[in-house]
Amino acid sequence: MTIAVLIITIFVLLFAIAAIVFFKLKAPTAGAVFAILALFFTLADVKAFQFRKMGASPMTMPPTTVSSGVVKEEDWAPTLSAVGSISAVQGAIVSTELGGIVSEVGFQSGSEAKKGEVLLKLDSSSEEALLHTAEADLELARANLQRERDLAGRKVVSKQELDAAESTFGQKQGTVDNMRAFITKKQVRAPFDGQLGIRQVNVGQMINSGQQVVSLQALDPVYVDFALPQQELSKLAPGLEALVRTDAQPGREFKGKLTALNSMVDTVTRNVTLQATFENPDHALKPGMFVKIEIVLPEKGKTLVIPGSAVSYAPYGDSVFVIDKKKDPKTGKETQTLRQAFVRIGEARGDFVSVTQGLKAGDEVVSTGVFKLRNGMPVTINNDLAPKPQMNPTPADS
Repeated sequence: MTIAVLIITIFVLLFAIAAIVFFKLKAPTAGAVFAILALFFTLADVKAFQFRKMGASPMTMPPTTVSSGVVKEEDWAPTLSAVGSISAVQGAIVSTELGGIVSEVGFQSGSEAKKGEVLLKLDSSSEEALLHTAEADLELARANLQRERDLAGRKVVSKQELDAAESTFGQKQGTVDNMRAFITKKQVRAPFDGQLGIRQVNVGQMINSGQQVVSLQALDPVYVDFALPQQELSKLAPGLEALVRTDAQPGREFKGKLTALNSMVDTVTRNVTLQATFENPDHALKPGMFVKIEIVLPEKGKTLVIPGSAVSYAPYGDSVFVIDKKKDPKTGKETQTLRQAFVRIGEARGDFVSVTQGLKAGDEVVSTGVFKLRNGMPVTINNDLAPKPQMNPTPADS
């Protein structure tokens, strides 16, 4: 009301100045004076009425539009989280045992290979020629041995001559076997079924022994190798469910089992190495891939869950805004106001966080834009455009 009185005072002063000017410029009559005074009091009364009305009904801010979420009670099994890497159950870099010139490459990069399939052949023409000579010598030694055996049966030759023929035959047989083995080593075969990588040799290339030819990985199933602190050992046992996520396959969750625990703890990090096995029929998981893994512990408990965006984080304590609905006993109109509640936040999973203290199931909380709100503010709820929180979110820019 102080501002209203000030405005009325200014208005009266301006009117008085105008009247003085009027009287100086022209001699007033009684009717003119009366008209001026009537106008003055009329305008003053109108202004006073307007200010009284404004004072009787103070200005109020319109309700703020917010989106909301309901506090839910869910079964969240406790988990142990870690990062790990994929490794193949069987994996090898296929190499050559002998050197030579590549005469044939029997695979395409990225193709599937079966155990025993010939992947690479080295030129063995000279070895094959020597093999023919050795096989001819072997046939001659076999014929001589047969002849000596016939003669020995008729007591024509001595035992010493028969032994010499058998020894000669054995030497020739060994020479042939050695040549055949040497030629076999000129062929590189797949040691197991798997998927081939990119070939690293070409036809006509001169390579040395030990030259890498191609990577061969058995991709179904695969292992995930990871580590956890030693204090978690009492909770771990083979057979526990394991979940894997990777940014290479956004939105997918792979399920497997914990299959092995290392028999010793690392003396430097005090971590124990573990291994989980995952079925991988579509070969989505590749050896060497970085993954996030969770081991699901068997015990479960009821957990209060809210969207993570509903929490206002602050050094003095985390809080949420609870939407309280009240009904006016006179008009029957329902209003919605905010009540700031301090909470204790637990584990986060996807877009959700668990609340261990400060809320109860069924409470409705503001889910977005909490930084612009204050305690006691009136609000209206509109969830039409609100983002839907997900347990496994897949942002468009991931």
